[in-house]
Amino acid sequence: MNSNEPQSPSEFWEDRYQSAEQIWSGKVNRVLEEVAGSLPPGTALDLGCGEGGDVVWLARRGWAVTGIDISPTAVERAAAAADAAGVGGRVEFVAADLTTLPAGRYDLVTASFLHAPVGVELPRIAILKQAAERVAAGGHLLVTGHAAFPPWADVPDHEYEFASPQEEIELLGLGDQWEVLAAELRPREATSPSGEQTTLEDAVILLRRRH
Repeated sequence: MNSNEPQSPSEFWEDRYQSAEQIWSGKVNRVLEEVAGSLPPGTALDLGCGEGGDVVWLARRGWAVTGIDISPTAVERAAAAADAAGVGGRVEFVAADLTTLPAGRYDLVTASFLHAPVGVELPRIAILKQAAERVAAGGHLLVTGHAAFPPWADVPDHEYEFASPQEEIELLGLGDQWEVLAAELRPREATSPSGEQTTLEDAVILLRRRH
């Protein structure tokens, strides 16, 4: 690829995962833990599953989970993590472009921090619209994202704004067959790359498809 050409999401994330033996903590995202902890286990689809922390957590609680990620390296690590946790039989992993999701309906579809860096194009809303189509009647769509750049990030020179939870719901245009259970900002304690403690805000959307 010409070095002057922008990276595709698949190229960016594969390079990112190959740059280190482990990228994420392996722990469940807190919002997913709070939401799914009160739901009866069923079938779940995790978009951008990374190294499998959320998938493993769900499977340990009785969910049958499919994790999909654009990076084959991430999927390999996720499958190894599931096997190490003893839940390999309850999970399935797919390495694929997120614009083409697995067929079927799920009781829970979740996407945690499904973003790409500025300059790497990711059709986020189109992906989330497909995700909503995969939610079964009575099921939930949970989307957790960044509300702003972290204080240590290289903020782009040009103006860039994250959509608010309410704006993102409007962009999804799902209609009245959906009930909005949450559309809010939630604080989260985080550690910067230099080891400093800080508080970030996550944008959280929780929707339920009506029966």
